[in-house]
Amino acid sequence: MYIRKQRLLTPGPTPLYPPALHAMMASDIHHRTEDFRRVYRSCLADLKEVMATANDVLLFAASGTGAMDASVSNLFSRGDKVIVCCAGKFGERWAEIAKAYGLDANVLIVPYGQVVSPAQVEAALAAEPATKAVFVQASETSTGAAHDIRAMAAAIAKTPAVFIVDAITGLGTMPLDIDGWGLDVVIGGSQKAFMIPPGLAFLSISPKAWKLAETATLPHYYFNLKKEKKSGDAGESSWTPSTALILALAEALRYVKQIGMDKLIRNAQLLAEATRAAVLKLGLELFAPGSPGSSVTAVKAPAGLDSSVIVKEFRSRFGAIIANGQGSMKGQIFRIAHLGYFDFMDLFAVIAGLELILKANGLPVEFGAGVAAAEEIYQKASQQ
Repeated sequence: MYIRKQRLLTPGPTPLYPPALHAMMASDIHHRTEDFRRVYRSCLADLKEVMATANDVLLFAASGTGAMDASVSNLFSRGDKVIVCCAGKFGERWAEIAKAYGLDANVLIVPYGQVVSPAQVEAALAAEPATKAVFVQASETSTGAAHDIRAMAAAIAKTPAVFIVDAITGLGTMPLDIDGWGLDVVIGGSQKAFMIPPGLAFLSISPKAWKLAETATLPHYYFNLKKEKKSGDAGESSWTPSTALILALAEALRYVKQIGMDKLIRNAQLLAEATRAAVLKLGLELFAPGSPGSSVTAVKAPAGLDSSVIVKEFRSRFGAIIANGQGSMKGQIFRIAHLGYFDFMDLFAVIAGLELILKANGLPVEFGAGVAAAEEIYQKASQQ
């Protein structure tokens, strides 16, 4: 009660993998030396391995949004027709980037908590055969929903359009067969399932997408995919890299390879399943019940209780940081993350804390009911 450890329970940044944190202490290494080139090459190779792709993978010193920006500025020209799937705050970000670069975007908007369907994408492509790209979030963490990437990819593959996927919270939480499904650009970030601090963005890029780069005329400088590919082939970054984060990423990727990307995904899926079971047992409602993802679970605040109260009490009473709703959902939902360096002991503590907070705010809670529901999921999984 008197000692409170800070616990980071948000969908980014996420808890740090301790050996990766320790690796950062060796960051007094010069980035134009063979010692660092070995680390950089290993990161690019290991990213390709864990993402299970033969496509090129490029790395940037940036947040994930930097790679989103690069995928637009390097592949398109002003006025190009594109489709943007918008199901939440991060779908809105795709729309904003497209607008900033002067693309002619058909924005498919659905209410928060829902997802854009593959049929909607297919219909939009049929209505405009000149469409050059479709943009989507694999996992829309502002709402806790996940798109059907495989079915979307099947529809897009029938057309000349490229498929650009923000998988910043999708990688490591859901299956994404980049080469098998034909995902042309897949974007990731360091502070999500890869368990290190914010500041690195990366993307895979297919030969189909590279062809667009040959005719693209939008201006770009720092985020230059061709330049970054040439540098990466030589074992270097084009610009001064974040040496500390590269060292951390190398260590985190070793860990992901050790446990297996499929196990990392399964871990997130089990935590999400257990969280859904627990909150439903406590009489709460899921915000995206039709297509829940595994990166984060969004839960509706009980009637008459602002979700900000729950978020603040987690921090003030337990030193735990969970996520409020974003944009129009602030005060209406709270979000519990599952991606990266989370385990069931973390989840048991979160659910127990939630029970105490709900009880303190006048809700009829049976202590242990939510935790027991999560324990049942754990018990079944551990016996398989």
